[in-house]
Amino acid sequence: MDNNFVRLPVYSKLAQVIVGLVAFFFILYIGQDILIPLVFATIIAILLNPIVILLCRKRVNRLVAILIALFLAIIVIAGVAYFIGSQMTMFSDSFPQFKVKFIKLTGNVENWVSHTFNISKTKIDGWLNRTKGEGINNTTAVITQTLGTISGMLITLLLLPVYIFMILFYKPLLLEFISQLFGKDRHVVVGEVLLETRTLIQSYLVGLLVEAILVATLNSIGLLIIGIDYAILLGVMGALLNIIPYIGGVIAIALPMLIAFATKTPVDALWVLIAYLIVQFIDNNFFVPRIVASKVKINALVSIIVVLIGDALWGVPGMFLSIPMTAIVKVVFDRIEPLKPFGFLLGDSQRELDKTVFAYKKRKKKNVKM
Repeated sequence: MDNNFVRLPVYSKLAQVIVGLVAFFFILYIGQDILIPLVFATIIAILLNPIVILLCRKRVNRLVAILIALFLAIIVIAGVAYFIGSQMTMFSDSFPQFKVKFIKLTGNVENWVSHTFNISKTKIDGWLNRTKGEGINNTTAVITQTLGTISGMLITLLLLPVYIFMILFYKPLLLEFISQLFGKDRHVVVGEVLLETRTLIQSYLVGLLVEAILVATLNSIGLLIIGIDYAILLGVMGALLNIIPYIGGVIAIALPMLIAFATKTPVDALWVLIAYLIVQFIDNNFFVPRIVASKVKINALVSIIVVLIGDALWGVPGMFLSIPMTAIVKVVFDRIEPLKPFGFLLGDSQRELDKTVFAYKKRKKKNVKM
């Protein structure tokens, strides 16, 4: 027996775990400007790694292979950004027309509220003027915050290619570092975790891309049938917002409904709602289970919680990264014996558990009869 071994009470272990979690999430929060680009760069580097390996097998210099893969990624991202930007330019050209229709719609709503709830138009106009005044007073703060966000995004976009290149270039060094952290008896398990993590990220993001293309196509077709202006732009934006779990889908429905309500009729807005609900039904019951959810075995309760935590820590990027990062944590938990219960808690084994409980109840009934 080891005399140096100290057995801590349960409350002491619990206190250490709580302090460790608080410190961990505090570091994630204060270091988000550094960590968010690094996490995104790591994920993109994992996606580009097969291209680099393929080019190296074709006897292309490894440095040149990394540059080619990075160049292809930049072209794809720039193409998507150009398409969305061109559509947004066309949308901004029609903004004065939307403004006139929206003002007219606001007047109609004001008249309906005045007649329905017996409120004088003077009170409604006073409330609207006060709201406008508060909005004008807050304009400076909003502009400052927006400029800060845009500058942060530009810095991230400039750093992202550098991070991706460095991660791909120093991949052998990073893998050797990880191997030296563990003993030789653990190398097999560590290798399995790294392989499973790489496969998980690649399959999940590819599945997410396929799902986004299918959802954008269905959204655009539905809006074109209804006759909504800029249907393709709204369909693509809806698919991109749908990538954000749970919350993005609500915003994706609200945006085209608002435009339909302002430019068409309330009936058209209702048709937009019906069309998007049909697309969401198809997506949730056919696309997600077969294309995306089959890659990430995380139950719905944990998914909602980690999405909210990701939003609190890192905002929209945190909401997007929460699901794959939780899936990676589950892979690690499943490989470490003391942490397997937590991996089981994160997973989606409800059907198997139901079968086990049902079988237990049947055995219990048989024992009672005997």
